[in-house]
Amino acid sequence: MKYFGAHVSAAGGVYNAPLNAQAIGATAFAFFTKNQRQWFAPSLSPKDIEAFRSECERLGFAPNQILPHDSYLINLGHPDQEGLDKSRGSFVEEMYRCQQLGLDRLNFHPGSHLGRISLDECLDRVAESINIALDKTQGVTAVIENTAGQGTNVGFDFAHIAHIIDRVEDKTRVGYCIDTCHAFAAGYDLSSTEACERTFAQIDSIISLDYLRGMHLNEAMRPLGSRIDRHERLGHGQIGWECFEYIARNPRFDNIPLVLETIDESLWPEEIAKLKALSERN
Repeated sequence: MKYFGAHVSAAGGVYNAPLNAQAIGATAFAFFTKNQRQWFAPSLSPKDIEAFRSECERLGFAPNQILPHDSYLINLGHPDQEGLDKSRGSFVEEMYRCQQLGLDRLNFHPGSHLGRISLDECLDRVAESINIALDKTQGVTAVIENTAGQGTNVGFDFAHIAHIIDRVEDKTRVGYCIDTCHAFAAGYDLSSTEACERTFAQIDSIISLDYLRGMHLNEAMRPLGSRIDRHERLGHGQIGWECFEYIARNPRFDNIPLVLETIDESLWPEEIAKLKALSERN
């Protein structure tokens, strides 16, 4: 079963996220459980938790159809102890919020070395951060998102993600998310069916697709290998519809949230409808 959706707003309360997803014809969604530009937030109230769970049940959204995202401020590989401790504390809070909401995964960008520690030291810190968060929470999987490779961010090479996962103690609660724009910007070609076959086989050989817990279906505005993260409408960028049809029709990508973060929210119902139609084509 394919689950297509978008990163929707939770403004006014987390329980609005499933309502906003349903309004665009989505069968999956991503959202922020709190303001993504704040380190910490007030605790979720029992009323909000119950309302979110109730709306998800009413509208047919199971945990494996939902991919919450953490704050953009968090850097689990921070080179400075103060920044690292603050990031870890915020990440644990976000994992716990997911646990309260009955969700089973949290998507996050791995972090940045900021040019002050080595790549491997940064990746080791990310893995240690995940271990700390898993030890302090229950039932929620840490889902590492690949990056475009801008600046000093890590995670643009899938070997980085393999390095992190190899050092996570509980392999049942770690996974990754593939962002198609980020992968393309980092040099992984997705511009044709043949390119997709090669690239996903390459990723699978580096880190098994068995660890895949979600995808961001984003078109790329800039060329292959640009290292620039600029999203575009599906079919109006450098990747093209062939990639998204490949994903829509491939059973390897069943039963996980396939989430749009494309630039024009008004087109999300149309893009979701087209992805659904492609997945059902004989």
